[in-house]
Amino acid sequence: MTNLKNWQNKIKEKRQNTPFRDFLKEIVSWHPIVLQKNSWMVSKYPQTQRVKKVINFEKFHENRDNLLEKWIDYNFWVKFFENYKSLWDSIELFNLVNYWWTENSQFSDMALNSKNVYMSSAVIGNCENILYSLSVKQNCSDVYDSMATREDSNNIYFCSWVQKSYKIFYSRFINNSNNIRFSSNLNWCTECIMCNDLDNCSYYIKNKKYKKEQYLEEKQKILKSKTEFLNFHKEIDKIWKNINSQNTTWSSVFNSENVKSSYYSYNAKDSNNIMFAWGVDWVENLFDTFLAWTPSWREFYWTIAVNGDGIYSSISIIAGMNIYYSLFLNDCSHCIWCIWLQNKSYCILNKQYSKEQWEHLANKIFAQMEEDWILWDFFPWELNPFYFNDTMAWLLWNFSKQEVEKEGYMWRDEEIKVDIPEWLEIIESKDLQNFQWFDKNWNWQINPEILKKVIKDERWNYYRIVKMEYDFLVKHWLPLPEIHWMDRMKLNFGI
Repeated sequence: MTNLKNWQNKIKEKRQNTPFRDFLKEIVSWHPIVLQKNSWMVSKYPQTQRVKKVINFEKFHENRDNLLEKWIDYNFWVKFFENYKSLWDSIELFNLVNYWWTENSQFSDMALNSKNVYMSSAVIGNCENILYSLSVKQNCSDVYDSMATREDSNNIYFCSWVQKSYKIFYSRFINNSNNIRFSSNLNWCTECIMCNDLDNCSYYIKNKKYKKEQYLEEKQKILKSKTEFLNFHKEIDKIWKNINSQNTTWSSVFNSENVKSSYYSYNAKDSNNIMFAWGVDWVENLFDTFLAWTPSWREFYWTIAVNGDGIYSSISIIAGMNIYYSLFLNDCSHCIWCIWLQNKSYCILNKQYSKEQWEHLANKIFAQMEEDWILWDFFPWELNPFYFNDTMAWLLWNFSKQEVEKEGYMWRDEEIKVDIPEWLEIIESKDLQNFQWFDKNWNWQINPEILKKVIKDERWNYYRIVKMEYDFLVKHWLPLPEIHWMDRMKLNFGI
């Protein structure tokens, strides 16, 4: 394995100082946030020439063990990525990924051991009732319009980075707290409104201490200003001060060391350009990594949605080791340019080799890549199957159409088509007040007829209120959302 270690070190050396903007453009543009119709299915893949055929994930999974039959031999007469494109074009793509033990989550992507997940992504580990959210992990429930929620958090609405907390609304960076609204950077707090940078505090409004009875009176006054909730949210502090962390740059870094240019990371060490990366114990040497969850493994370089040890330029790898330029592998090791395999080792382009054969061929492939000056590259733009402005990269940074199209990425000009049944009425978001009000006893009411409407916001985006969402809003006396769920997500980042 000496040669393999040498190639790994060369890759690492090149990828440790990537500009953050390039990290987003090259890598995060492979993570879509828009679902649309492809054939008869809801899919993350749009209908374009870059996607040959999309099939249902359940059907795909039934035939997964046959993928070794679709191998191709590596052809040294063509470029490295041309070999991969031949394999990519020969294999059907599944519409969405729903991993094991997932229930009632057919409109979600990358859900694992969770149920009732809707229009959300990266929901992992016994989570329930998750809607319009990203990166929800470890025993969380009733999470809406939120991101980076973890560790036994529940009843969370319009929030980012909430940990071990409950009843948190319109807030950011909340740890071990409860009953918090319009606040940021709180630790071990309860009953706080419009507060920032507090520890172990209760009954505070705008960082001012109140007696319990006076606080509850003021709270009721604030909560009656339903039309101002969105503005209250926009005014809270967008920058986290980084908790229990040393030598870290940027924000939302918790319990970490030597982490640079990173957001929403937890228990990380010696890393750069990471977002939504998390470990039960320490995770080390993560570079250009978006979405990672792992007990205590390390060595991720330019990856999306992975866990394992030693993963390079790959997407959606579960429990992998020594994986290179691969997609959607489960429990695999020593694979190069493989797609959709599980429980396999020593494969190249989905072809099985002996350990000795694999090491010899891998050395030749990496040598060719170095000669072509692409050893340290991520998947090239011409393989990216997503419209750039439908991905997390566009959500996180104001890339222009001209810039990304010049580099070969796709850009969606047309509006996403929305199938609106004839029996559903379209209303404008400014008319939502007709469907919500306080009754004469000052109890908050939402008319269930809203479930039969399609809402058009001020930017002409269409969205609906689903039953799970309606029940949550009614339960917590929350107003109907006035903007499309993608804009709600963008507000949560505050980058």
